[in-house]
Amino acid sequence: MLDRATAFQEEEQAAEVNISPLIDVVFLLLIFFMVTSVFVEETGVEVNKPTAMSAQDLDRQSILLAVTAEGAVYFDGRPVPMNELRGMVARLQREQERPVIIIADVDARSGALVRVIDECTLGGATQVSLAAGREP
Repeated sequence: MLDRATAFQEEEQAAEVNISPLIDVVFLLLIFFMVTSVFVEETGVEVNKPTAMSAQDLDRQSILLAVTAEGAVYFDGRPVPMNELRGMVARLQREQERPVIIIADVDARSGALVRVIDECTLGGATQVSLAAGREP
């Protein structure tokens, strides 16, 4: 009888599965996918873009600015006062030269849009573009 109990305990111990390596592999895969994924940068404000036949895809390494119908400028979900826009663009251009893409609302005033383009150019941006949706 004692041999049966010992044999049962040995079988129970042998049936255990060590899942530590499996957990390690899952965490490594998680880290791999987090590092290699590309996140799309948004402006943080909803803008009704105009459409154009010549619209192209956005460059992923660009500075995205949004201009609302009221003329407010947003970068990374935060409003940027017009007098700080030039310095912000200059700082971002020093880190890495990137194109500036302005996503303007279809109802935005042209005067505000021209001022944003001017501030970006004076801030050191060599390429300033306007974003538009594609016409169907």
